[in-house]
Amino acid sequence: MAKGILNYDVGDQVDVHLLIKSSVKGIASNGKAFLTLILQDMSGEIEAKLWDASQDDEGVYSPQSIVKILGDIHHYRGRNQLKIRKIRPKHDDEQINISDLLETAPLSKDVMNDKITQYIFEMENSNIQRITRHLLKKHGAAFIEYPAATKNHHEFVSGLAYHVVSMLDLAKAISTLYPSLDTDLLYSGVILHDLGKVIELSGPISTTYTVEGNLLGHISIMVNEIAKAAEQLQIEGEEVVILQHLVLSHHGKAEWGSPKPPMIKEAEILHYIDNLDAKMNMLDRGLERVKPGEYTERIFALDNRSFYKPTFHK
Repeated sequence: MAKGILNYDVGDQVDVHLLIKSSVKGIASNGKAFLTLILQDMSGEIEAKLWDASQDDEGVYSPQSIVKILGDIHHYRGRNQLKIRKIRPKHDDEQINISDLLETAPLSKDVMNDKITQYIFEMENSNIQRITRHLLKKHGAAFIEYPAATKNHHEFVSGLAYHVVSMLDLAKAISTLYPSLDTDLLYSGVILHDLGKVIELSGPISTTYTVEGNLLGHISIMVNEIAKAAEQLQIEGEEVVILQHLVLSHHGKAEWGSPKPPMIKEAEILHYIDNLDAKMNMLDRGLERVKPGEYTERIFALDNRSFYKPTFHK
């Protein structure tokens, strides 16, 4: 199996196929155009600069294109970059597809689907169970494919479902320690809290924000989806408002994007579980890319801190 782009060390020469995740034009101090490329394979992503880029280059080296690159790895401002020596589009006779270059969740889709189905089956409140099942069925095809974000955490194929499964297992463990928690609410909140991202985001490849994503956001989208589901299922009751509140408050604070702070015990726990799983994913991904005795790149979403990997870590 080919070596992943993140498994090369500084100074290594690379001769690989990579997928362009994003391409942004800039103007250098000499007045010439350049492209900042985010390139990826199954191991993750790396930044590269294409200097003296022509107008044709902008069209050729666009997102979702596969390219062949000869270059080397160097360190710049605390993180690895790929220095391009040669770059060209993939030839038609080269046997490589986009799916070969996408990072995916460590669990299979079938396993994740089965686990989530089991959690819904365990719900005892029929209103909560029916709304949750209805919305998951409505958006299920996208839910199992989409990433959880464009960057920072779970930004890979099936990342959204993997984030939800991890949070459900965390919710179950916490509820055994604190049995006063309503697991129906907690499990439903976990499943629904980010489900609006299937409308907010463009898809699993070269993910960007949609118009609805930019103008409404996944929180507002899902609050509306819960209301529509309740109307279609002819469900009335406090459960509908409580589920909406769980979604509205899961970011915790207004400055973090929540229109309301958590005002229900399960909403407070949902916020902590979401935050914990996202941060653990960022930490694990950062630390797996460095050797014991080294520091990670600065992790923007964790106050731009670098984390040390102890020498006795396996």
